[in-house]
Amino acid sequence: MRGMSLSFPVQRTSHPRTAEQLAQILADPGFGEYFTDHMAVAVWTKDVGWHDDRIEPYGPFQMDPASAVLHYAQEIFEGMKAYRHADDSVWLFRPEANAARINTSADRMMLPRIDEADFLAAITQLVETDVRWVPGGGGEQSLYLRPFMFASEVFLGVRAAQQVTFSVIASPVGPYFTGGVQPVDIWVTDTYARAGVGGTGSAKCGGNYAASLIAQYEGYDHGCSQVLFIEAADKDRIEELGGMNVFLVTTDGRLITPALTGTILEGVTRGSILTVAAELGLKAEERRLSPDEFFGLIEDGTANEAFSCGTAAVLTPIGGFKTATAEYRLANPAGEQTLAIRNHILDIQYGRTADTHGWMRRVC
Repeated sequence: MRGMSLSFPVQRTSHPRTAEQLAQILADPGFGEYFTDHMAVAVWTKDVGWHDDRIEPYGPFQMDPASAVLHYAQEIFEGMKAYRHADDSVWLFRPEANAARINTSADRMMLPRIDEADFLAAITQLVETDVRWVPGGGGEQSLYLRPFMFASEVFLGVRAAQQVTFSVIASPVGPYFTGGVQPVDIWVTDTYARAGVGGTGSAKCGGNYAASLIAQYEGYDHGCSQVLFIEAADKDRIEELGGMNVFLVTTDGRLITPALTGTILEGVTRGSILTVAAELGLKAEERRLSPDEFFGLIEDGTANEAFSCGTAAVLTPIGGFKTATAEYRLANPAGEQTLAIRNHILDIQYGRTADTHGWMRRVC
């Protein structure tokens, strides 16, 4: 059921961070450690639709122990950022893509859709309210935005929830990897799966990330920063990393990534990279990749660069892949092509180059 359009009226906190406290946070924000003074909230019920929308002081949700999300994991989320440009204006990058994807996830997880205009209203109203939290002064700092939705109905029967809460929180962030733009090593697993055929791989839901953690921590034990999943049943298809998509760059100018199969998340950064590839002299290829082909391209030198991508880390060069029995090193781990793509995306996001695709949306 569709209610009236949401406007997210602002209820300001009586205890905002002081200028001194905020300056200290923005000097070294880390990633996801600090949160702004306010958050957006709206509630959906089966009989009314979306309602009770507001911007309110950031704080805990009061949850009943029988809230459905705690038992059946019916929840989804998004990740996006607000960027401060040199003229002090603040912009979002492709927020319509996040609005579309949260509804794709909602469909899969039997949660209610939220109208694009309402989704954007929540985002923009929160950013405007907490605009002083958007970092400036160069570097790769930004305001990370986390829209999410969860089953808040108090009910233990197994069915789609009839009450759902939507919220947006915001966190000033620096680079995702504390070491900066350095090549990382990736652990490869065909034992564990983050999602299976017919499962929730194309939805951005927490269960996929929880399922990836055991392999990710196995990777840590082998000196790796992330994990690449091979489809675990037939072991014949490269998928994605625990939280990022993966690309190979070849010496003959191809940019290769696994095709979307329903088990892979359709990353906004991934799609943006595929769009700008031709502008950077690369031929984009999305297709099924077997492990033999993927690692064979590295082993014979055809692929000399690899990188992972996502909203949080943008692009991260990959130095090599490790399996339980082999290791595959990239000939050009801090590759020129990878950094050129990365810089091009960042230049669009921070307003340093023309946005010829209409991707940026001004907030204020």
